[in-house]
Amino acid sequence: MFAHVCKWQLPKRGVSGTVWAMRLCIALVVVCLASACAPLRTYYAEGVSFATLERDNTRCDVLALRDAPVATVVRRDPPRFVRRRHCDSSGQCVYRGGIWVPGEVYTVDVNADLRARVKGQCMADRGYRPVQIPTCPSGVADAAPPGRTTILPTLNENSCVIRNQDGSFQIVTRG
Repeated sequence: MFAHVCKWQLPKRGVSGTVWAMRLCIALVVVCLASACAPLRTYYAEGVSFATLERDNTRCDVLALRDAPVATVVRRDPPRFVRRRHCDSSGQCVYRGGIWVPGEVYTVDVNADLRARVKGQCMADRGYRPVQIPTCPSGVADAAPPGRTTILPTLNENSCVIRNQDGSFQIVTRG
């Protein structure tokens, strides 16, 4: 399944490109497997069509991006002093001198939290609430007829989600 992803190599710098490519492939496999088991996090309103949910979700994304645009700020961690350890043949170690290691440079979107709140308010204004629906156990998923949710059903403690290979999902109620 992931063979086509794992055929390329990164440029060699210290560690071989093949090692980096394999690390990336392993990370991708872990993320893909974990996402299949993760609960479905979405906004929800009983009786609403999935198409309407998607349309409202997009509208609220656009509104939130307009009202709280991406504001990327470059930041740097403070430098740290790394002491040098010198050990003799008997295993006795002392620290002498050291070097200053510059802090890592990274970027932050300072409006990300605000944008999420604006989107949440927009979705709430349209009648949605955030929910987390657990993934169905394999026995339930195997017993359910194939399908996809087109109208959001009433949720209860027995509701769970079956994720389809095409990215759609089916919400079922066990029992």
